[in-house]
Amino acid sequence: MSKAESSVSVPQNGFPGLLENWRSDMTAGFLVFLIALPLCLGIAMASGFPPMSGIISAVIGGVVVSRISGSYVTINGPAAGLIVVILSAVQSLGEGDAMAGYHYTLAAILVASLLQILMGLLKAGRLNAYFPASVVHGMLAAIGIIIMAKQIHVMLGVRPESSEILPTIAEIPHSLANLNPEISLIGFSGLAILMLWALVRNPKLKRIPGPLLVIAVGMALERYFDLDHEHVYMFMPDQAFLPHHEYTVGPRFLVSLPNDVLSSFYFPDFGKIGTTAFWGAVISICLVGSLETLLSTTAVDKLDPYKRYSDLNRDLTAVGVGNLLASLVGGLPMIAEIVRSSANVSDGAKTGWANFFHGLFLGIFVLFFPWLIHEIPLASLASLLVYTGFRLASPKEFAKTMDIGREQLVIFVITIVGVLSTDLLVGVLIGILTKVMIHLARGVKLGNLLKISYEMTYPDPDTIQVRIQGSAIFSNFIALKSELAELPDGKTVIFDLSDAFLIDHTVMEFIEHYRKDSIDRGGQCRICGMDSLEASSSHPLSVRRKSALSHK
Repeated sequence: MSKAESSVSVPQNGFPGLLENWRSDMTAGFLVFLIALPLCLGIAMASGFPPMSGIISAVIGGVVVSRISGSYVTINGPAAGLIVVILSAVQSLGEGDAMAGYHYTLAAILVASLLQILMGLLKAGRLNAYFPASVVHGMLAAIGIIIMAKQIHVMLGVRPESSEILPTIAEIPHSLANLNPEISLIGFSGLAILMLWALVRNPKLKRIPGPLLVIAVGMALERYFDLDHEHVYMFMPDQAFLPHHEYTVGPRFLVSLPNDVLSSFYFPDFGKIGTTAFWGAVISICLVGSLETLLSTTAVDKLDPYKRYSDLNRDLTAVGVGNLLASLVGGLPMIAEIVRSSANVSDGAKTGWANFFHGLFLGIFVLFFPWLIHEIPLASLASLLVYTGFRLASPKEFAKTMDIGREQLVIFVITIVGVLSTDLLVGVLIGILTKVMIHLARGVKLGNLLKISYEMTYPDPDTIQVRIQGSAIFSNFIALKSELAELPDGKTVIFDLSDAFLIDHTVMEFIEHYRKDSIDRGGQCRICGMDSLEASSSHPLSVRRKSALSHK
């Protein structure tokens, strides 16, 4: 920690933290609320839920979860990463009846939330350690592709014939050829704003949330095209060889809300609890939601200017409690959301009260200005989600994975294909099995797949030496990770890899993060023995394997 940081008291989450930091936290909470409002609505509708379900989740995530969570500057609410899981549950459980599927899915969320609470109490906050980084990134990229494939049709004002992902992707050219000009203009304008806003570098302009601009422009175009009233218009291109076409527009292209906010509450139906589809939904919601929460919280901790570290077990329990409450009244499941949390830090948030204020502002807005939400075009929300999906599956993600090593790209792509061609859980399992097969092909022993061999010694009271033997891979290093987490701050930790046979990318990434964290906490960390290992690529965190020369 720098001298400047050490001279300032670290803000706390309790009531004293509110008294000391309410101005900065309220400002940050308000700015995050402006980002969260359109995203919550869009995520809910893309998930097959009523639009208010996203707001319900964010309000509970802010007002309730912020008071019991183990994190400091994260924002809790619905996230794009869960769209695929929830929509799949609604479709499979409802069997064609969307409203019935919604009620059954609320029951699945409730059961999943109980599992999350149990996992937190049993200290399963390091669940993300069991998943290879390339598989997790492949899963997120597949989710991004699915979101784009689903929402492009909404952005164009066209309804695809199929609900299955691969046929939906195949229908995109048809939707482009038959787009509704007015609706697609709203959608493409939103997409253009987000792309241009990403290039803006002026810090004052950057304080205006891009999603808010998308909604403002969309609402202005909605008024111009008079979408409040159903009518037919004729599109007459200048070119004589293009046919004229009639299009119908109206309120069905706008967000639909009930007149009474209380009528937005719905309750779970446990009628499908004995089915395989129900428990598949429970496991998917619990696994993906928990994994995303842990990954996001860990990532946001690295952005915290005060270098505070979240209690992941407590955070997982708190999110489970939030999901339990949300499922009882019709809300989406929530996670610790990375984009809103990053904005929260950038906007000057100091404590969890910023999350509280973000939820409070959402609740106040919905109570007093519900008519404004009805003026938001669905195409504007779809453009937000298409942009979010693209960021999850952009060519940069493929290039970044390739830089780490060809085998990482293979696992990444196989996971994507597995998710798209089967479902999320099966696709992730395929990715993990691919990773295991690659390790076995490289000479990792069967007994080393689940058990790591290491020795921890203490040359002096302030120094810990960690000597890794054999292979350290994603599936076996949790024991070492847990023991390292118990070490006091301020010590010198030396990783000795001279006896290691193979260190995979997930473990290399962990060791590097641990080294940086140790230095941030006032300690030291060194890695030795790397010269006996051969890198699979030029990337500093690529797979390391005992070189043939050293092996001899």
